[in-house]
Amino acid sequence: MQADHRDHRESTGKKPADRKATGSASPFPYARMAERQDALDRLELQFRWGGYGIRVLRCHLASFPPGHIINFHKHSEYEFHYIPKGKGKVILVDQAYDLHEGMFYLTGPDLVHYQESDPEDPMYELCLHLDIVPLGADAEPSGWGDELEAAEASDCIAALERIPLGPAVDRFHAMNGFLEAYRVLEEQPIGFYTLLKQAIVQIMLRTVRVLDGADGRTGIPERDMSFHRYRMATQYIQDNESMPLSLEQVAEAIGISSRQLQRIFRSEGRTTFRDYLEHTRLTAICSDLLLTDKAIEEIAISHGYANPNYLYPVFKSKYEVTPSAYRKMHAGEHAAASHSK
Repeated sequence: MQADHRDHRESTGKKPADRKATGSASPFPYARMAERQDALDRLELQFRWGGYGIRVLRCHLASFPPGHIINFHKHSEYEFHYIPKGKGKVILVDQAYDLHEGMFYLTGPDLVHYQESDPEDPMYELCLHLDIVPLGADAEPSGWGDELEAAEASDCIAALERIPLGPAVDRFHAMNGFLEAYRVLEEQPIGFYTLLKQAIVQIMLRTVRVLDGADGRTGIPERDMSFHRYRMATQYIQDNESMPLSLEQVAEAIGISSRQLQRIFRSEGRTTFRDYLEHTRLTAICSDLLLTDKAIEEIAISHGYANPNYLYPVFKSKYEVTPSAYRKMHAGEHAAASHSK
């Protein structure tokens, strides 16, 4: 046996170190997981994704010596199998399939399967074993993107049920999620739990992309851009009403022309930029008149009226009284409200 190895080195003219230097023996990217193959299994990791509860039963790297057999068995949950290195075979129900590096297969609930590594080569397997539980009516979405996440989770779980029986190539690199989860476990950064959840969800989503197609997919809803820009403009005005503001400045802040912004105020707000700005400032001034003891001139300056004298005609035109009269008229109401609280 030793002579055969020596003859081979002499015939190729390369030593083992030479082969490593030329890059023919690529490093095993999951070698770091081999040190603690079941480290992730020790975590009690469960989370909600849309309308489902996801419980991680196992998430590990397994290594099978040459010729190792795992006899026919089944699970009541989903089990994702990825082959990062080596080769072997799997029997799903009664159909045998060859396995090699870069492939994956899914064994859904109650699917009987058998696994065997190659008689001469060891086989490595990344295994994700998930219990996926529908949460029912109490998991109704509540906004802030919950509806979209719930729809995408539902699409993903439905796709798991449609994945064809038999191995496929991991074209979308789902198995990278295992390494990411392991790195998060080692480093334990801020957001540890969220990052682990994202790694598991990424494995699932990248797995079902073997069925990738636009038909029936839940898409991100498109904005009504006119209304969206109106909301951005009005929020910008509310945030900056205490400073000098112009139509051109607000238009530039949201990335459109001043003429376009004026049209948006008319179509979406049934008002003009100038009227909306004035309304925002006067509303804030009324609040200060009632809630503070500041001088009227100070209030005027703090809400964008560089010349306090200009406030008086504008205020009286809208409220039919002067700022000082407004303060006196409503002072009793404010005092009563504060007392009741």
